[in-house]
Amino acid sequence: FFRRKGAVYVRVASQAVERLQAKLRQLTQRTRPGTLDEILKGINRQVTGWVGYFRLADTPSVFAELDEWLRRRLRQLIWKRWKRGKTRWRELVKLGVPRDKAGLGAVGTSPWRMAASPVVQMALSNAYFRRQGLVSLAERYRQLRSA
Repeated sequence: FFRRKGAVYVRVASQAVERLQAKLRQLTQRTRPGTLDEILKGINRQVTGWVGYFRLADTPSVFAELDEWLRRRLRQLIWKRWKRGKTRWRELVKLGVPRDKAGLGAVGTSPWRMAASPVVQMALSNAYFRRQGLVSLAERYRQLRSA
């Protein structure tokens, strides 16, 4: 609970967020076997239950931040699975990145850094993950709060 301007609100405890991140880290390890669909099913199961439990919280920013963090984890996982520069370039072009810019997303040594690059974010956008079936924490939170 927290108080603001005399009113009392509910928030998600930082320990609960850390526990969810630890579980999602396991599900999105860069070396994890399995298809993207299998990984997303596990993530969706975890996320749906967690948001359902904390739907009474009055802090939508927590859910939005977790959403951003989770998508970056998935971007690094996918980028790492492409393995080589040629493959990365080809996959980025296939996902709609202009050929001249795809080279910027194909090189790099740190998957975490590359997951935040504009080129990789353009290819693996929020819409891409929505099409793949990823449940958004923020959207699910808004649905449950409005119902």
